Amino acid sequence: MTIAPDDVADLIEEHLPDAVASVTAPRIHDDEDEDAHFAAVVVSPAFEGESLVDQHQLVYDAVGDHMTRSVHALEIKTYTPEAYAEHGDGALDDDLREAGLLPVDEA
Repeated sequence: MTIAPDDVADLIEEHLPDAVASVTAPRIHDDEDEDAHFAAVVVSPAFEGESLVDQHQLVYDAVGDHMTRSVHALEIKTYTPEAYAEHGDGALDDDLREAGLLPVDEA
């Protein structure tokens, strides 16, 4: 059973408050669609005050049973909106602004 990267992102965004997620599939093993490896960048105010381990656990909890069925591995980068504005690569800026998590004008 496989799952698409967009479906993994949707699961994360549905289960984490005010989350914006980007999920890619840097490696998918072709034999019977097994060993699906995903990479997720997740920004949420829910991460505020949480340890990195707890932030990652929130993401794993959001993916739920798919972690044991259709996701072989999940590389996770988590940020609060403030941390993403300072350390992120900017790829999610438009989505974060649309969600009200980054200022509209940063100039």
